[in-house]
Amino acid sequence: MRADQAYDELMRRVREETILTTVEALLEWDEETYMPSGGVENRSEQLAMLAGLLHERGTDPRLGDLLASVEASALLADEASPVAVNVRALRREYDRFVRLPRALVEEIARTTALAQKAWTSAYGAADFMRFRPWLERIVDLKRAEADCVGYVDEPYDALLEDYEPGLRSAVVARLFGALRRELVPLAERIAGAPRRPDSSALRRHFPRDRQRRFGEAVAAAVGFDFRRGRMDLGGHPSCTGIGLGDCRITLRYHDRDFPGGLFTILHEVGHGLYEQGLDPKHYGTPLGETASVGMDEAQARFWENRVGRSHGFWEHFYPRARELFPESLGDVPLDEFHFAANRVAPSLVRVHADEVTYNLHVMIRFDLERALVSGALAVADLPEAWRAAYRDSLGVTPRTDAEGCLQDGHWSDALIGYFPTYTLGDVFAAQLYTCAERELGGLGEQFARGEFAPLVQWLERRVYRAGGRHPSARLIEVVTGSPPDHRPLVSVLREKYEALYGI
Repeated sequence: MRADQAYDELMRRVREETILTTVEALLEWDEETYMPSGGVENRSEQLAMLAGLLHERGTDPRLGDLLASVEASALLADEASPVAVNVRALRREYDRFVRLPRALVEEIARTTALAQKAWTSAYGAADFMRFRPWLERIVDLKRAEADCVGYVDEPYDALLEDYEPGLRSAVVARLFGALRRELVPLAERIAGAPRRPDSSALRRHFPRDRQRRFGEAVAAAVGFDFRRGRMDLGGHPSCTGIGLGDCRITLRYHDRDFPGGLFTILHEVGHGLYEQGLDPKHYGTPLGETASVGMDEAQARFWENRVGRSHGFWEHFYPRARELFPESLGDVPLDEFHFAANRVAPSLVRVHADEVTYNLHVMIRFDLERALVSGALAVADLPEAWRAAYRDSLGVTPRTDAEGCLQDGHWSDALIGYFPTYTLGDVFAAQLYTCAERELGGLGEQFARGEFAPLVQWLERRVYRAGGRHPSARLIEVVTGSPPDHRPLVSVLREKYEALYGI
């Protein structure tokens, strides 16, 4: 077989696997939104079967033969060509996947489908003991996965590799340490500032149906295409790509947290814009995928924080918000609302954290995950370790397990290694924002005029259409001229909050 024929067959197989993964994604989205609770057992078997089929196809020796045939040809002479990019990524995925036994892959899928129901019950009852046996099982399965795929320094590296290819725990720890040394003093200065926001108005009643109307209008205004996407209520906010032209966002609203709900929408819309902005001609191949989970999170954190929390954004949208919520916002001036929406204070729950202290929440999870996977921390000791970490890092102590180690659903889905991508995303987002403002001019003024298209188009040219051409660390350097760097994030936070708090 000629190399070009081998490559064509390889792409055909990969695109077929992509179709199977979108079926899997649709089942998971349905479980999160509309599936009756009684369907969880059957859904776990459906997902286990699909995982097994994907493993069978993904480890087919024929794939290895096709890869070897292309790798030995002149098709890879240009290392930047689509063929070379795709083959490099597929070789990495294939070599990793063939090390995983099918039984392990199926068991992880089956266990997580059941564990998510157990986590929901445990969270509702604020009772970690209900979830403990499931988490113990998941940690054991993920350790087994790490042992199968292999690692150099520590097993957590093997799990992190799933979300940030090529990145190691020690590198993340150094970046997080440098960021922590800047964020903690900034948070302490803010805590001692004489100027304080009045947040009482934000705890007034905001009917959920009107929140939804406002959120959908904002999503459309910033560029989310509802012809190729939709929003639904779900247990946990998420964005899922079901396939080309089908992007699903799940959300939740709280009657007395209007800004929080809106920031969540913008976070998920950031994911959605990336999904909708990928190059359709490369769909189903690595070149048509996001660079990494961290770069995906960068888009979410970009729209949530750099855009949604900006004064310019609210200059444009606040009049509409006051029209929809006259009884709650009618007597609240714009500047007072903006200051309150950007209030900084240590908190217990990650998703409700302000942008100055948010990454301290992520760092706690990173440290605990590494300890769980290494065996330095027993699952049974997690609640107390969590409380101690929050006391030490944020000066607050969870009163219940729901405020503590049960607050995230990631571990029930076996997403161990995912949490660091939130802070990596925050770092990337600040670098991208600084670069975009340098090239496009004053973004705040554009937001105030309701002009978001130039920014979306810039991101599409520089990030979205690049797809999986580069690992995230290389992509951020290509776009901004700098490797991953915490200093732009520190700079934008200092500039903003020193002005707001007068410090």
